[in-house]
Amino acid sequence: MNEVPKGADQPRALITGVGTINPLGSAVAETWSGLLAGKSGIAALDADWAAQLPVRMAGQVTADLSEHLTTRELKRMDRCGQLALVAAREAWKQAGAPEVDPERFAVVIGSAYGGLGSTLEQDRALAAGGPRRVSPHTLTRLMVNGPAAWVSIDLGARGGARTPVSACASGAEAIVQGAEMIRSGAADVVIAGGVDASVNDLVVTGFSQIRALSTRNDDPQRASRPFDGARDGFVLAEGAGIVVLESEAHARARGAAALGSVAGGAVTSDANDIVAADPAMQQRVMQKALASAGMQASDIGFVHAHATSTPVGDRLEAQAINAIFGADVPVTSTKGHTGHLLGGAGALAAVVVVQALQTGQLPGTINIEALDPEVNLNVVTEDAHTLAPGTAPAGLVNAFGFGGHSVALVITGS
Repeated sequence: MNEVPKGADQPRALITGVGTINPLGSAVAETWSGLLAGKSGIAALDADWAAQLPVRMAGQVTADLSEHLTTRELKRMDRCGQLALVAAREAWKQAGAPEVDPERFAVVIGSAYGGLGSTLEQDRALAAGGPRRVSPHTLTRLMVNGPAAWVSIDLGARGGARTPVSACASGAEAIVQGAEMIRSGAADVVIAGGVDASVNDLVVTGFSQIRALSTRNDDPQRASRPFDGARDGFVLAEGAGIVVLESEAHARARGAAALGSVAGGAVTSDANDIVAADPAMQQRVMQKALASAGMQASDIGFVHAHATSTPVGDRLEAQAINAIFGADVPVTSTKGHTGHLLGGAGALAAVVVVQALQTGQLPGTINIEALDPEVNLNVVTEDAHTLAPGTAPAGLVNAFGFGGHSVALVITGS
């Protein structure tokens, strides 16, 4: 399946909890207040390994993870799994820690690079000190499926622990897969989302070599500027976004309040280029997501664009959004605040959309000094945009990744 099926006879995929940890904060409330205030979580990299790199800034989680996790969890898990677990526990708590048959409880958490940090760390330990310096936890820490596995173990989910690996579309694809499991009746509750923790010398250098990163080292907080005419690349970041998906019947039976629902979603592949995006395919995935939700473009109150702040990528996505929704629908990207969470980006965007539908406030796109003249969109800039009551029944999330991975989600407020 590559889209959320539609039909009145199929269960709705309600969202009953959300969680995140990212450069703006270690919880949804802190993140949301930072977004509305126009704050940036991007800062200079002060680690020794970054001193000689062409890019010396990133969006890093600054929270002390020892306040959230035990010493044993910190020792056994890669940072990627740690961030996923913190966000999942927040979402699970907000959902009310529902009692659910473990066999009908699943986890789907995507990641682009998984435990790459542990891979590099242990490879260097082996080179420097020989086999005895390598941690016995190496293999379990480097697994890309580690975050999904750890969350399933922590919460007791036995209905499957899946890991979509689709570059920067991984987290959004995980939510589509989770909604499919709910809608098909395969699960009653699914923890879904995405995570990455790959702020390291290899990834920074790799993206630098293809000139994908901003080089505004002297002004980190203003370096990520989606849709700005002077944007020069994205800013690498780490973090996780998690949602609890639940069938309507299961949620109603326990009296749970829904924060929203995944009304539709689609996953496509461009089959075009390993790096270059195809705006025609971006249009297609949005059209398929709308069709799966049984909606028209006019039903969408706003769009959370993928918009990473790359010169070409933002322009192509703007063309695709305009082709579907026209130039009037409000559009935002929060990557100016957080940087690009890679596999966690689309999932964090879904959390943002849920919050926007709940509060009626849409965070602005910060750092736009002059909108790119080729971006013919109603981009919300700086100040949060107030959504008029009754005009925003749904928001759409875009997420695109290297390899031609395209995902779109339609999220409603109830």
